[in-house]
Amino acid sequence: MAKGTTGQWPEHMRPGALRWARASDHYDETIAFYRDLIGLPVVDEFAGSYGEDGTIFGLPDTGVQMEIVRAHRGGSSRGAFDQLVFYLDDADAVALATRPLSEGGFSADPVPHDYWAANGAVVYRDPDGRDVVFAPWVYGRDPEPAENRSGQ
Repeated sequence: MAKGTTGQWPEHMRPGALRWARASDHYDETIAFYRDLIGLPVVDEFAGSYGEDGTIFGLPDTGVQMEIVRAHRGGSSRGAFDQLVFYLDDADAVALATRPLSEGGFSADPVPHDYWAANGAVVYRDPDGRDVVFAPWVYGRDPEPAENRSGQ
């Protein structure tokens, strides 16, 4: 752990909700991907709000939210290491969660990052090229599968 950190959430930072936003170069396709194929619930939508259009997804409700905003023309909206990770209970849960993606014509990344491959995760790319990772263990609750195999 880094010097000066305690591993505890700062008392003065108790959010009532948490949201992160992403710009999307393929807005309509990206909304359909998360809504229709992954099945995330839409909790709000807006158009022309301070010059922006967007959709807010609840993960799974308004306590944690992901906002997708229509990117303005020019430049990529994606960072080099930009992932949404779903830590699920097991491989069966991963298979169930990813079935609509494969049935929708999407293919899993055949060569995901070594970490995800070593730990049995399945990685898809959203229409903007961002990784959506489906991991078969729950971070912070379960040991990483690769640690179990190596005996560490």
